[in-house]
Amino acid sequence: MAWLVLVVSGVLEAVWATALGRSDGFSRPAPTVVFGVAIIASMAGLAYAMRTLPVGTAYAVWVGIGAALTVIYAMATGTEPASLLKIVFLAMIVGGVVGLKIVH
Repeated sequence: MAWLVLVVSGVLEAVWATALGRSDGFSRPAPTVVFGVAIIASMAGLAYAMRTLPVGTAYAVWVGIGAALTVIYAMATGTEPASLLKIVFLAMIVGGVVGLKIVH
């Protein structure tokens, strides 16, 4: 259960990071509210997962999922240019997250 909660929390990290960028310095209400709700839920899930998973592993997986999904979303929406090297490096992040799950 901790792993499932951790993955969902990682997804929510990508949500709050994207909403933070769209909030325009917290001047736009809708993205600001999405940011606030997503960051609270994401941190709560991370805290829950850390009750049973090692702190280093849980944090690395949470950040890895959030970072990779944030960049993938930005590339998919055209906000950030895609390149072969970016895709390779994102695959490395995802591989690291999978590897941490395997060795746990």
